[in-house]
Amino acid sequence: MKLWGGVFTRKTEKLADEFNSSLCFDCRLYKHDILGSIAHCKMLGSQKIISEKESKLIIDGLEQILKDIENSKLKIEGAEDIHSFVEQELIKRIGETGKKLHTARSRNDQVATDIRMYLKDSIDNTVTKLKNLCAVMLEHAQNHADTIMAGYTHMQKAQPITLGHYFNAYVCMFLRDIERLKDCKKRIDGLPLGSGALAGTTYPIDRELTAKLLGFAEISPNSLDAVSDRDFLVEYISACALIGLHMSKIAEEWIYWACDEFSYITLDEGYSTGSSIMPQKKNPDMLELIRGKSAKIIGNLTSAAALLKAQPLSYNKDLQEDKPIIFDTEDNINICIDVLCGVIKTVKFNTDKMYSSALGGYSSATDIADYLAKKGVPFRDAHNLTGRIVLYCIKNNLKLEDLKLNDFKKFNPIFEQDVLDAVKLENVVNNRKSFGGTAPDQVRKTIEILEKKLKEL
Repeated sequence: MKLWGGVFTRKTEKLADEFNSSLCFDCRLYKHDILGSIAHCKMLGSQKIISEKESKLIIDGLEQILKDIENSKLKIEGAEDIHSFVEQELIKRIGETGKKLHTARSRNDQVATDIRMYLKDSIDNTVTKLKNLCAVMLEHAQNHADTIMAGYTHMQKAQPITLGHYFNAYVCMFLRDIERLKDCKKRIDGLPLGSGALAGTTYPIDRELTAKLLGFAEISPNSLDAVSDRDFLVEYISACALIGLHMSKIAEEWIYWACDEFSYITLDEGYSTGSSIMPQKKNPDMLELIRGKSAKIIGNLTSAAALLKAQPLSYNKDLQEDKPIIFDTEDNINICIDVLCGVIKTVKFNTDKMYSSALGGYSSATDIADYLAKKGVPFRDAHNLTGRIVLYCIKNNLKLEDLKLNDFKKFNPIFEQDVLDAVKLENVVNNRKSFGGTAPDQVRKTIEILEKKLKEL
């Protein structure tokens, strides 16, 4: 049974029906469609648009349909879309009264309501997953507040940092992602139902009651906008694309860290795969897939923007194609968060290797320049002089830590015994006590701030 057809004199072609059908993907909206219909029916009864007896009969039927779907007693099939399926199943069960459900409603405002309800729940779920990921990272940050490793810029060793400082950086990113999702939810939280096809309705509906029943914070103020608006979809996918971007960054780094040339980490075998031809291989496929799926979400963002960019007001059938984009984004972002959380929970850090690597690359050079600047040497001159010291070490196969006081004095007599302490790795890290710096005490203070913020969110 179609929800339309009175004006038609012959059936649509089978191919056209298949092309037009969306049940294969919008079946995912069954719960929200039924809950939205129940609220709509309660409002109809409350406003005497249908009788209370009819309202109760329809609601009981809808509740039983929902129960049967969730208990796998009812298979979703044989309809144009989920909205048609629910309505035809209702009519099959309760008869002619079921046909009154759609009074004062269009599929246009119905589907707009369903997708907003769905996304609100989806965002809450993703936020919970991100909070779990942040908690795992903060635990590592606490455990490794003193663990020294090389910090990089341009993929070159730059300055030593702590592993705890590294994890705090990603927690900062993911907390911003949580904020973006929650902010996006505010713009999703407006009820379209009651807008009709595009112009409102002649029935004496109570949109405030429907909004209250469905937990919407506000009501859409313009019926044209309400049925055609999908900018929240672009915003949602954009927020997910940034989450994917952040996960892809850490995945990229850890792919390097896991390889023999770095050996900073050992990935758990539960989150690794092997090679079909090379018996020795343990591949970081989970991290590579996170990197790949993040690209897919960026592609979804482009698809969503392209879908909406040329649609005239108000509703157009193009909007049917928004749901596969939403569902694919949701599925990929959620599994990526879960997998990354598992990878991070089970990883082993090769802290000795991290420390020995941080000793290389002349990463304490900036501290020599700062040492000279604090002695009164203009920083630019101190920078140049330090560069010459590094060049001397390179030519003589020395580390900065290998130099004696006499070696330093060859470059400038201003150097004193304390320069030997200034270049020690632990001191280089511990001296970065500025707020937000990598000194272990600052790392622990940052953890406290981030944990508080996580609880507030």
